[in-house]
Amino acid sequence: MQVYTRILVAIDCSPVDEAIVSHVSVLAQQNKAEVVLLHVIHAHTLDQDRALRTKARKTLAGYKERLQGESVKTTVLLRNGEPDREILKELEDPRYDLMAMATHGHTFIGDLLFGSVSRTLKHRINIPLLLLKPDRKQLPANETQDLRDA
Repeated sequence: MQVYTRILVAIDCSPVDEAIVSHVSVLAQQNKAEVVLLHVIHAHTLDQDRALRTKARKTLAGYKERLQGESVKTTVLLRNGEPDREILKELEDPRYDLMAMATHGHTFIGDLLFGSVSRTLKHRINIPLLLLKPDRKQLPANETQDLRDA
């Protein structure tokens, strides 16, 4: 079995994050691994940036507190830019041995039309990539509708 020591988790501040944080918490506890939570703000205006940054800080702080309460060493990173590019930049650090993220369950056609961070990453990284598609029954109603529309 692979032993992980440092796991990068992409957080997009949506309801699907809960699933990947829960899953990674168990992995980190089993492996005594450090978890790094990364959120990338992709904003077009200063007002959007401020609002998104506030939401991201609150979300990341909540997950950090939760993971630390579960005895998982946790660090948070907040970046601006294109999510796939910023994640790839962070993965240049050779200490990472697993990348994890939840997916929204877009269809293949949806990914082709709108792009997908997970699709980009799976072709560009050299470490294992854990993609978790959450069970729709565990998501709030508005996120389940978003998945149906995808």
